[in-house]
Amino acid sequence: MGAEQGSRIAATVTDWLGRFEAALASGDPGRLAPLFLDDAHWRDVLALTWRIATVSGGEAVAGDLARLGRERRLRGLTIHPDRCPPRIVARAGVEVVEAMIGFETDVGRGSGIVRFRLDRGLDTPRAWTLLTALDELRGHEEATVRAAREGPVFERDMHGPNWLDRRQAARAYADRDPAVLIVGGGHAGLTIAARLGQLGVDALVVDRMARVGDNWRLRYHGLKLHNQKHSNHLPYLPFPETFPTYIPKDMVANWLELYVEALEINFWTGTAFEGGTYDDEAGCWTARLRLADGGERVMRPRHIVMATSVSGTPSLPEIPTLERFGGSVVHSSGFGSGADWRDRDVLVFGTGTSAHDIAQDLHGSGARVTMIQRSPTLVVNIEPSAQLYDGVYLGDGPSLDDRDLINASMPLALMKVAHRLLTDEVREIDRPLLDGLEKAGFRLSFGEGGTGWPLLYRTRGGGYYFNVGCSDLIAAGRIPVVQNADIEGFEGGGARLADGRLLQADLVVLATGYKGQDHMVRSLFGDAVAERAGPVWGFDLEIQELRNMWTRTGHPGLWFTAGAFSQCRNYSKYLALAIKAEELGLVGPG
Repeated sequence: MGAEQGSRIAATVTDWLGRFEAALASGDPGRLAPLFLDDAHWRDVLALTWRIATVSGGEAVAGDLARLGRERRLRGLTIHPDRCPPRIVARAGVEVVEAMIGFETDVGRGSGIVRFRLDRGLDTPRAWTLLTALDELRGHEEATVRAAREGPVFERDMHGPNWLDRRQAARAYADRDPAVLIVGGGHAGLTIAARLGQLGVDALVVDRMARVGDNWRLRYHGLKLHNQKHSNHLPYLPFPETFPTYIPKDMVANWLELYVEALEINFWTGTAFEGGTYDDEAGCWTARLRLADGGERVMRPRHIVMATSVSGTPSLPEIPTLERFGGSVVHSSGFGSGADWRDRDVLVFGTGTSAHDIAQDLHGSGARVTMIQRSPTLVVNIEPSAQLYDGVYLGDGPSLDDRDLINASMPLALMKVAHRLLTDEVREIDRPLLDGLEKAGFRLSFGEGGTGWPLLYRTRGGGYYFNVGCSDLIAAGRIPVVQNADIEGFEGGGARLADGRLLQADLVVLATGYKGQDHMVRSLFGDAVAERAGPVWGFDLEIQELRNMWTRTGHPGLWFTAGAFSQCRNYSKYLALAIKAEELGLVGPG
């Protein structure tokens, strides 16, 4: 884009922002409505609603903005001086002007994105999408807190407590309880702990594993991250450039351990969270912790953040007659190494990521392995196909913070359109592999409405596989696939098929996933808390957002975080701001 065109676009955006702010000041939806297309979407991340929510339709957007914009004193709207300048890009198959904006509210400063469709004209532009996201709370900015924490450069008393003494005392919690108890020490728990630390909120992470990073370190031997390094950085401390594109599990584990030390995160290993009860009058939890030495510690945090992703409880479907099988049965969580089953027969139930990886490990170790497919599964080649959905993070261009803002700015309806277009493209790229899989008897899915793997992840937490070689083995007939419906029953030596053949087996691996966070909440807090909090994960179609993720839930003081590295990096910022706002009394709990 040339300088002259860039100036014209910037002038158009500036003019729209001026008219938008004037209409907001009036509080009149009738003045706001002409500024938005009839099919407009507004996504708010804490800035005006204290929640994460999307409103669709020009009149609905205008009505809500007229009320909330005036209540929250939305003002100072301008093209953001420190972010990517306005430009022409394609979003959801449409060419748009995309502009990053800055603004202020009654409590802080924010950033956002506004888009105008080029095919609807720019003479009198009407916004197609608008994002408003809170960046910081006025007077409680991260840099200010960090400077306050540093203290004097040198201690006058050289024999007094030094940095290590203070860190050990902070971690011990001998004379205090944390404001926030974070349950789960993977990347989800560590990102919210790091964000809270930079906001001056006292937070403790607890994890039942013996060592930081064990939730990655102890998984199956060949595991690597299945998306590329550039989308997986953690806040404040990105992965080194020397790290490989696809990071191995042990490298991830060691980095998480380093991250805890570098970011001064308070972390108790070997500590199991055994449940909690909430005191509405006192506004705090009574949380029970089982310590590494077998003792118990009771804490009374004001907030509990569940960062365990899944319950850790294996999902074990009822498989008729499996009890008759004479060999070993193990859930994928308990599977060790394929080398233990060399020259033996193994049935792997499931066709998701873990099932494929375990089957490939077994095959490579010399086992005779057959996969049992229970339902159609989405398969994409890891390169380039799977990575195309992370397109906002590919190539040169805006900073990582800007890319995260772009990612947050896409409303669900347009995300579905974009992913449907990508999935059509991916199906053509992967056509030879997909044809081979179908010929081998593998049933394929392409996601909800053909939208690919990302929405499967957000609704089911699985149901797909990034092909790193196992699909090629299936297509070549080296790993057979049998449909579960074709199994008549189990007997001592294996599975008997409806056509009379026996699938011999020494081991059955149940790669059938885990029970979700709803199960975890009920088991740890009871039915009353679970009902009050509401469902977790999957979409709330009324607000077009993931249910109860990174935002206030129906239960005061109970929060959830989960998801990919990129999601946790991005949304931990907003979750931390929401908790800090409650700590400051800017918004009431729940």
